[in-house]
Amino acid sequence: MSYSISILEKSPIPEGKTAADALRHSVKLAQRAEELGYHRFWLAEHHGNGQLASVAPEIVAAHILARTSLIRVGTGGVMLQHYSPYKVAEIFRQLAALAPGRVDAGVGKAPGGLPLSTRALQQRHAGPADFEQLLAELDGFLQGPLPAEHPLAGTVATPVLEQAPQRILLGGSPESAALAARHGWDFTFAGHFNGDAANLQATLTTYRQASGKQPALALYAFAANSRTEAEALVGELRIFKLHPERGQAVNLPSLAAAEQYARQAGLHHYHIEELRPHVITGSGEDVRRQLDELHHRYGVREFVIDNPVADFARRLASIELIAGADIAIAA
Repeated sequence: MSYSISILEKSPIPEGKTAADALRHSVKLAQRAEELGYHRFWLAEHHGNGQLASVAPEIVAAHILARTSLIRVGTGGVMLQHYSPYKVAEIFRQLAALAPGRVDAGVGKAPGGLPLSTRALQQRHAGPADFEQLLAELDGFLQGPLPAEHPLAGTVATPVLEQAPQRILLGGSPESAALAARHGWDFTFAGHFNGDAANLQATLTTYRQASGKQPALALYAFAANSRTEAEALVGELRIFKLHPERGQAVNLPSLAAAEQYARQAGLHHYHIEELRPHVITGSGEDVRRQLDELHHRYGVREFVIDNPVADFARRLASIELIAGADIAIAA
């Protein structure tokens, strides 16, 4: 096999369980993923969502790094618009000092929550910052140095490292791919939110041509004993994409959340698009066969699996079934 498989974890809270339960499940899932040979284990960042426990992925990553020994661990991703690039760099440098060679600094452009959460996170900011400026500053603090003309030139982020964390931008458009390439970052296409085939092909091509490197592809996948069982457990998955008259579109988990987003943002002119994201479902062999097809069609060398089912036992069984379709998961 010429591709690797990784996991994106949101720490879902099943009905009748608590956030503490969900986080314990995330640790167990990471430990089992390591035993099965998965390449990476990423934690997502979501704010104000009562169904997800992953609010501060860098903290959960530290906890999991301390309880594993081989698998790469990181964020998928930190929502950079909310934070000081200097502080984000310090966090990832600290993690990389604790677990050299195993840390992924994954960042994203999305808000990760509704406008009130964004306002609370950014209440001490001078104002909204350009994302590319934030990424360039983070890159300078992670890799160094900042350009001589930068107001913070000479500022050093510590601890000093022998091996820096891997820098990965998550995005869903050719523009995001080009941004990653301009700054020398690796790139993962968010196919679970942006499944349009033409956009996928254009984005992957943009990144390859601009960087000379291979992007990864994130997608929804779930395995059970049969395709019928897997489809029944996944259910009718929906994404509601809110398109404001101006500005970036935002993906929400429900129509109510999309309408609430519009109210909190004070939007009057917008439209909401209901999408049915593609989920790779079936037995472990079915899932791997579909990943093989995507690998051959798009040349993808790494898949990052987002599991859309909340029940821990079924999520655990899914990664075991996918791993069981071959002796080794990692390329």
